[in-house]
This record gives sequence, structure tokens and C-alpha cells, in this order.
Amino acid sequence: MREKLLEMEQYAIEKNVPIIEKQSIAFIMNYIKEHNIKNILEIGSAIGYSTILMASAKEDVYVTTIERDETRYMECLKNVKACDMDKKINVVYQDALEVNLSNDLKFDLIFIDAAKGQYTKFFEKFKYFLNEGGAIITDNINFHGYVGHSDELENGNLKSLVVKIEGYIDFLKNNDEFDTEFINIGDGLSISVRHEK
Repeated sequence: MREKLLEMEQYAIEKNVPIIEKQSIAFIMNYIKEHNIKNILEIGSAIGYSTILMASAKEDVYVTTIERDETRYMECLKNVKACDMDKKINVVYQDALEVNLSNDLKFDLIFIDAAKGQYTKFFEKFKYFLNEGGAIITDNINFHGYVGHSDELENGNLKSLVVKIEGYIDFLKNNDEFDTEFINIGDGLSISVRHEK
């Protein structure tokens, strides 16, 4: 599997596909082990890099991952199969904001790593699928160091995206339902855990 992962890293560089930073995925894999996570929902599969690593964190982990880009979805399927992970990973080809999950589905961990401008919508939609004591982890909270400096940016698209991430951070900080911790590794992670009843 190690060779396949290296191949995927190379593919990501060549095709300019954003994949999770190594420090961040190492942190998440550790979190999965420490908190005995079994069921994971990932929003944004890309080519399946983080998906495969999360599924490999321990024996009894099962990952459902959602990807809306057809090329990336096909690549993800191919990589999951090549790593012999097809029994542990379910890849769903759909826009996460349009997908209808069964209400019976519950996850110990929801990992958001898709369209940055939609983070708040993803959080609001999928929080209902979180098990008690479960967590929502979001990647790219620092967004290459731009977050917190949106007023210095001139590029319209970049500025608008950074402003949306800053808005998401405010949303997390002011969320009465969840406690959020911000971890300054990789490109920045947030971990939101619902208050216990």
C-alpha cells in the first residue's frame, strides 16, 4: 500500500489535486485510534488519499466518502481497489449538499475537506448524522496562512474564499452546540465535539 500512496502523492502533484498534508492525516489517524472511531463520513474524497489512510488507521474502521467530481471519483475508486480497501470504503458519486443519507446512518467522525466556501453548509447538514461523543474535523482552517489576513488580499476570488473560511471559524467559535478546538498543524484543523447532554 505504501507504494500506491507514494504514487498517489505524485499524481496529486502532477495533476494539481489538493490532498491532505502529512502532519494533518497523521494527527487524524491517531485521533481515530485514541477515540476508538469506527464509522467515518468524509466530505470530499478527491483521489482517495485521506480516505485510504483513515480506513487503514485500524482494523474496524469503515469510511463513507462523497465526491462530486467524476474524474476524481473514478480515480478514488481505482485507488481504493488497488489498496484492497473496497470492503472498508464506500465511495459515493454526488454533490454532498444534494446527497440524501439514510437517517439511520450515524458516524463517530465526520471529516470535511471539500469546497471551502461551503464549510458551514456541510457542517449544518451533516451534524445530525454524528454519534454522541463524535467529532467533526475540518481541514484547511489556515488556508495557506491567508486566514486572518483577508483584508490584505486583493485577488477577488481568493479574498472571497478566505472571508468564507473566516466566517466558518466565527461560526464554530460561536456555536453553542459544539466545543471547537483549533489545531495548528498542516494547513490547520478544527475539531468540533457536541456538548454532552
